[in-house]
Amino acid sequence: MTTTDQRRLGEAPDPATLDPAERLSVDELRDLQLERLRESLRHAYEHVPHHRRAFDAAGVHPDDCRELADLARFPTTSKADLRDNYPFGMFAVPKEQVRRVHASSGTTGRPTVVGYTARDIGTWATVMARSIRAAGGRPGDTLHNAYGYGLFTGGLGAHYGAEELGCTVVPVSGGMTPRQVQLITDFAPRVIMVTPSYMLTVLDEFEKQGLDPRESSLEIGVFGAEPWTEQMRREMEERGGIHAVDIYGLSEVMGPGVAQECVETKDGLHVWEDHFYPEVIDPVTGEVLPDGEEGELVFTSLTKEAMPVVRYRTRDLTRLLPGTARPGMRRMQKVTGRTDDMIILRGVNLFPTQIEEVVLRTPGLSPHFAFELVTRGRMDHLVVRVEARPDCPAERRPGAAAEVVQGVKDMVGSSVEVLVVDPETLPRSMGKLQRMTDSRERA
Repeated sequence: MTTTDQRRLGEAPDPATLDPAERLSVDELRDLQLERLRESLRHAYEHVPHHRRAFDAAGVHPDDCRELADLARFPTTSKADLRDNYPFGMFAVPKEQVRRVHASSGTTGRPTVVGYTARDIGTWATVMARSIRAAGGRPGDTLHNAYGYGLFTGGLGAHYGAEELGCTVVPVSGGMTPRQVQLITDFAPRVIMVTPSYMLTVLDEFEKQGLDPRESSLEIGVFGAEPWTEQMRREMEERGGIHAVDIYGLSEVMGPGVAQECVETKDGLHVWEDHFYPEVIDPVTGEVLPDGEEGELVFTSLTKEAMPVVRYRTRDLTRLLPGTARPGMRRMQKVTGRTDDMIILRGVNLFPTQIEEVVLRTPGLSPHFAFELVTRGRMDHLVVRVEARPDCPAERRPGAAAEVVQGVKDMVGSSVEVLVVDPETLPRSMGKLQRMTDSRERA
């Protein structure tokens, strides 16, 4: 690494390179948001039958939004609403104006379909470029893009944003892990964008090939598409010799690039509030919570043309905090879990990230683990299978398992079963990780 690289790595960007919106004061940003919010609500009401019906049923009209707090009077939108209007019922422009569609996998029902006009694609590229720059990327960098391409928004979202910033993109997509390592070695990218679980798989492959990933060209990893913990950040930074920063987004709101952690602070993700207005609500009552309180994240788009979203319930749990690296933009805390990922185990609420936190701080255990819900007698049980690290002796495994059992018990008050298994025996992630298997008996 050159002296110039060492100096710029982890430093804030030159303020002159920031987008004008990143330099707005809080008051200037709120004025812009209100103007755009009123336009977006009107656009949705006039062109999307679902929103017109929902607004009318709630007794509100776009003209009722006279200040930002008035948004709380408007109805929320859910993933079920998008599925009920499959495929194009949520679009607000004629089909001939839609330049691209993306969709969820649809493994639990109809996929959710999202559309983009040419202007939307430009907006998306702009916020993604902003995100990569905030993560530490710079024009001229080579960026290894291992997010999946296709209907998933990750690959193309990162690709267009990196090109917008002025990076050279290596569009690898996911899978073929030995080839990922070969291309990183040969093409010498400075930045990698990938899911955090797959980054662990890539690091494993480096070491399997006898290579030290800390000696690679990689300096920055931009990780998203699934929740990950501070312990996983430390794991990736120590093993990879990189800065690991978080990116947030979801297809229904835009894709990746809704919020981004800044490399110089790593203290939560600044929401690009000039395009996406965040709220945090009580997931049960729907009440808007004040900044600083944890609840479910809700987004309203401010500039989308093809598919405006109004108070979309993300199911992600977080809290809103004041801006730091970008003082005018609020931060969202790293997502701690999802309301639809929550496990209710014998009356106790448990999130996968809580178990991950315990596993990653336990000596001898790797970050590769999986959960299975099973029924024994009339009771539900959670079985956690964790791979031992290669250097973990067999006699250490029972003690490590006991530490995880006790750690989970201390953290959430529930007992789980922990099995420490041999290295490289659990399935590896090639994209968004699915850790949970539900094998419970159904009545």
